[in-house]
Amino acid sequence: MRRLWSTVPIVIAGLVLAMGVGSANAEPTAVPGGFFAGYAAEAANHGGTLPGVNDWDCEPTPEHSLPVVLVHGTAANAQINWNAMAPTLKSEGYCLFAPTFGILPTATNWPLDSVGGLASMYDSAAQVGAFVDKVLAATKTDKVDMVAHSEGTLVGGYYVKLLGGAEVVDKFIALTPVWKGNEAHGAGIALDLATQLGTKDQMLEFWDPVAPALLQMAKGSDFMNEITEGGPYAPGVKYTNIMTRYDDMVMPYTAGYIEAPNATNIVVQDSCDQDFSGHASVGANVRGQQFVLNALDPANAESVPCVFVPPMIG
Repeated sequence: MRRLWSTVPIVIAGLVLAMGVGSANAEPTAVPGGFFAGYAAEAANHGGTLPGVNDWDCEPTPEHSLPVVLVHGTAANAQINWNAMAPTLKSEGYCLFAPTFGILPTATNWPLDSVGGLASMYDSAAQVGAFVDKVLAATKTDKVDMVAHSEGTLVGGYYVKLLGGAEVVDKFIALTPVWKGNEAHGAGIALDLATQLGTKDQMLEFWDPVAPALLQMAKGSDFMNEITEGGPYAPGVKYTNIMTRYDDMVMPYTAGYIEAPNATNIVVQDSCDQDFSGHASVGANVRGQQFVLNALDPANAESVPCVFVPPMIG
């Protein structure tokens, strides 16, 4: 329960920070507003689309022949999560597409009617799969690359591993992945205790209309047991996991660290002790974004600058 309510101050802080942190006082290497500027973008254009994203007439170039699908996290959507990342990828010439998935069926009024990542992740994975099919048809390509954040790593990962996505996803870049299940705020402990007491079904029934995804991410959930059986990765897909030691939502941060021949694990502080990226901001600063660009196009990888990245806002 604690984790659900913890999203409320994050949303409020996001709106305040997004309005107060801009390019005028940002360092030259910073992304103006960081992750939380996405809340201002959503407030200004409720349920809208970021510039350059979901352009169904976009034609992939020889340099970047695969479209990129962006898969957001909990209590976010296509605008909130990718407001900082999308302009960087677009400026490099990528065709970008981003769904909003996992909106609660009961959420019919503003602002919850555009807040995704709360409904069942089984349904969300199917929604992402249908969206990828639409992208493939529009771009006339047979593969996509995928960049996912937080819960999106599990939603996209489930689609790739268990719903046939491995046939059409080439590279999977995971920001703050949750491959081993989340133990933050006691979610895994609560689920385990309910299982031992025989009250797991009642617990799940309570959360079903509220936010079933929160418990599905917990270590030991049925969803997590399915995706982790035999390892979370699908053969043939190239995975890059980008993590931060200061993750305040995925705990431990090593929940995303799983070695495999087709996986590269990156902890951003290993190459720069000035990087204080948090869970939300790991992909919303120049360091995180360069890691993503390098994973998408390893043949033209560039060095990742070691610059100060502030906590929270990135």
